[in-house]
Amino acid sequence: MTNSRKTSFQDVRDEVIRRIQDREWPQGTLLPTEFELAEEFGCARATVNRAMRELAERGIVDRKRKSGTRVAVAPVKQAVFEIAVVRHTIEETNATYRYALVQRTLATAPDWLAAQLNLPDRARALQVKCMHYADNRPFQFENRWINVDAVPDVLEADFASLGPNEWLLERVPFTDAEIGLTSVAADASLSEFLAIPLATPVLQLDRTTWFQGQPVTYVRMSYHPGYRMSTRY
Repeated sequence: MTNSRKTSFQDVRDEVIRRIQDREWPQGTLLPTEFELAEEFGCARATVNRAMRELAERGIVDRKRKSGTRVAVAPVKQAVFEIAVVRHTIEETNATYRYALVQRTLATAPDWLAAQLNLPDRARALQVKCMHYADNRPFQFENRWINVDAVPDVLEADFASLGPNEWLLERVPFTDAEIGLTSVAADASLSEFLAIPLATPVLQLDRTTWFQGQPVTYVRMSYHPGYRMSTRY
């Protein structure tokens, strides 16, 4: 796999999955070492390691310290999360939805975001902070970064009346997503936005999406206490 674009861990992951699906590497096959794969893909060993860690977490490969990495023999059930429009989620509870833009800022992607999304130097990102309400009660605070190179049209969107979640789902497909769930104590900012006491436990969801290996958006969503998330497998 050679191209002018820097190889990402998603590129390595997707190619490994392709080889497994095409039976180039059948179940039980011992995969090349991380060093060998890094050399083949022209990337850092850390990039291969991250790809393999994700594949192991998804049950696609088995990793053992002394015996290497093999294609998993038994499939593992995978939880399925749907990326829902928050307006629909609220309206399904028979509540009235209201949206409010808090801040819209175009800037150079901060170092932590560039590292997380594997962005080039001086990449531009649009940060959008907004609130979602159910019956005028705080439901979700959204802090989102959008990769301008992946979605140039976002520069024309002001998000004054339509939230970035809904705007993106209408215009930009995604092929991969990474989701993390955390319980955090509300800081001063979340306390104000969600109208809750300082240090109240809050469910926080971090999600990154890609389209064919190119990062599209990273978002952190913080929910008012009482929110329940479900999945299926």
